[in-house]
Amino acid sequence: MLAVLADGEFHSGQRLADIAGVTRAAVWKQVGQLDALGLEIERVRGRGYRLAAPLQLLQEDAINARLDAAARGIPVRVQVLFETGSTNQYLLDDATAEALHGRALLAEYQSAGRGRGMNRWLSAPASGLCLSLGWHYESIPDSLTALSLATGVVLTRVLQQAGCAQARLKWPNDVVVEGAKLAGILIESRAQGAGPCDVVIGIGINVRLPAALERSLDRNVTDLQRLLPARVPARNDLAAALINALVGMLHGYQRDGFAAYREQWQALDYSAGKQAELLQQGRCSRGRVLGIDDNGLLLMQVDGATRRYSSGELSLRVLE
Repeated sequence: MLAVLADGEFHSGQRLADIAGVTRAAVWKQVGQLDALGLEIERVRGRGYRLAAPLQLLQEDAINARLDAAARGIPVRVQVLFETGSTNQYLLDDATAEALHGRALLAEYQSAGRGRGMNRWLSAPASGLCLSLGWHYESIPDSLTALSLATGVVLTRVLQQAGCAQARLKWPNDVVVEGAKLAGILIESRAQGAGPCDVVIGIGINVRLPAALERSLDRNVTDLQRLLPARVPARNDLAAALINALVGMLHGYQRDGFAAYREQWQALDYSAGKQAELLQQGRCSRGRVLGIDDNGLLLMQVDGATRRYSSGELSLRVLE
């Protein structure tokens, strides 16, 4: 039903019923389910149903056609699901080390999307980009703990190339525009001692947030529709560009580590020089953000001293 409604035009209840092979009562119920997931659907007597704005659905063939030679050489295997709990968890549960490497999973909707810590990543169907990419290393990279920061650089550059020149990084894993969150990163790994290591990089980008969903969030957020109203990047193009960039980064990360990305991260740092609060295990530290060190740890001046913080279970809130 969503595929039919994606064009943003009116479709009668009878036509939807005929296409789906169900009753008009079942159509009414299914439209209600899409409403409950956060989509904005208009109902007009005599004309039928339509989405408040057209949607572009993700397509495996369209993404594959835009992959570069390096991604095809892995080969990256793209899979699109309509719904799953979490794209990260799906890959971790479903794939062995061999099957995980180069596997890119996208979902139109996550019912249990995750952010860092125990936070949820919320999005309505087809309103964002929910992507997870699996990778296998024969040995743990020395800079594995800073991989999320290198990923942040790659993600921000892709968004800038798509037209969002004002995208910046907020430590440790948020992409923001003037403090409002546009995208986030969640990296999960499994390793065997000092031996092989599997990594899943999860990325969520707000493309077009429905108003009802945005009102339900307790933080300042933005989306590409608001930032680039005349030229919102096509989601299939954005997915392919991101996969290509991630593959390039992951290929060299074992050799180059975070050192190859530190200067770029600093150039994109939204928080540096600003006053901020750092919440950690019920404690709040306040000070000025100085940037990051060679290992990607946060540097803050607190009570006259420079202190270092690893990401862990903490949250940084910029005050100015």
